[in-house]
Amino acid sequence: MEEGPIRGGKKNQQATQKHKLNDDITAREVRLIGLDNEKIGVVTLAEAFAKADESGVDLVEISPNAEPPVCRVMDYGKFLFEESKAQKEQKKKQKQVQIKEIKFRPGTDEGDYQIKLRNLIKFLEAGDKAKITIRFRGREMAHQDIGITLLNRIKDDLQEIAQVESFPRRAEGRQMVMMMSPVAKK
Repeated sequence: MEEGPIRGGKKNQQATQKHKLNDDITAREVRLIGLDNEKIGVVTLAEAFAKADESGVDLVEISPNAEPPVCRVMDYGKFLFEESKAQKEQKKKQKQVQIKEIKFRPGTDEGDYQIKLRNLIKFLEAGDKAKITIRFRGREMAHQDIGITLLNRIKDDLQEIAQVESFPRRAEGRQMVMMMSPVAKK
């Protein structure tokens, strides 16, 4: 029985490395940067390897396209860890904007309207976009003007905290859709 390649492993393990390490570097001369970011200057590859061995760390090619290529003496494992940590921090700081939908009907009563309006305000203040949908049933399609009036009322009630991204001219199928986004805070 033949065994195939082993699959799986770490999720974020990459097949290709971004930087050339130690023996993968092929240039004869390199511009070397030391452990504490001090510029050592242009040295032969053998001298650069000697510096890296002396410090007990890796020689990493940072800028392969430069003339001569720029290499740095550093602990590559620590460097990758710091880089991934920084990327995770960046991801945390990004706010994913969501679209929240509230559905109305042409005959939505005042109490229900106020509750739905309160929810819209909550969504917009949280920084999310809002999709207001008015659904028509049966003979309500003959009274699309009621839907437009309702959308205009919502727009006027929310004009302090939101701006209209798209306003429907007519119904699309059996519904009208208005998109609103929060006003940028000063």
